[in-house]
Amino acid sequence: MSAEVETSEGVDELERKNPVAPEKENHIRMPDLSELLKEGTKEAHDRAENTQFVKDFLKGNIKKELFKLATTALYFTYSALEEEMDRNKDHSAFAPLYFPMELHRKEALTKDMAYFFGENWEEQVMCSQATQKYVERIHYVGQNEPELLVAHAYTRYMGDLSGGQVLKKVAQRALKLPSTGEGTQFYQFENVDNAQQFKQFYRARMNALDLSLKTKERIVEEANKAFEYNMQIFDELDQAGSMLARDTLEDGFPVHDGKGDIRKCPFYTAQQDKGALEGNSCPFRTAISVLRKPSLQLILATSVALAAGLLAWYYI
Repeated sequence: MSAEVETSEGVDELERKNPVAPEKENHIRMPDLSELLKEGTKEAHDRAENTQFVKDFLKGNIKKELFKLATTALYFTYSALEEEMDRNKDHSAFAPLYFPMELHRKEALTKDMAYFFGENWEEQVMCSQATQKYVERIHYVGQNEPELLVAHAYTRYMGDLSGGQVLKKVAQRALKLPSTGEGTQFYQFENVDNAQQFKQFYRARMNALDLSLKTKERIVEEANKAFEYNMQIFDELDQAGSMLARDTLEDGFPVHDGKGDIRKCPFYTAQQDKGALEGNSCPFRTAISVLRKPSLQLILATSVALAAGLLAWYYI
């Protein structure tokens, strides 16, 4: 107790002799990296959450084929991220944030890919254009500016821990996936008992990194770039989703544009002989587009009415 009193008196005496010292100390206090990231990426985070793909996903409006594409993008992203994290696990600017057992997602994503695509899934998938840009940036950072790797780890893992369980339940319900976890292994952090506590611990580790203010600002800038890469992937998935939606009409008939595999045309679904289909074009899209024109709909309706009248007259 006496030691505490003496220390307090010493501080008071120092403040009386140099009253501006405490103010100066507060002025030069280094801001926490976690706070800088939270504030510096708020706008980008909000924009990412409001992309059409994310909004549709949260509403459960997602097809299995699109979910498979999203899982594929995640697989390539985390493969690159965790490769660079392994490379820099001893780097002073990143080592305190290296938690392979708790956070790494590649192994879980490998299981999800096998579930959706089968055992030979690696032969069936490829990295999309938007994902490839993200992957290339991660590799560049890991090999040239490893201190910026913090930005990519923060952007991905903190988001996964925050919303992972919600997205898992949405996916299971919307896609009728097994409640035992097949297809959603990515969202399961089996070695993290309490996500909220782990995020607090992770942020504390970030704040303890020995980084200059300039480096912290560069990390915030890189985190915003990471959000941009993610939004580009979301936009790409939106486009893919629109194409998948156009593959089915409102009444359930698949649409064929007259190109590609003619067997996808409803007009020829009953025909099994591929040789008989080659060289033909599908009239279904043309017929549907013609029938959708108001003037032709009127003519068709009049014709049907006239035919019905004649038949009625005939049977009287």
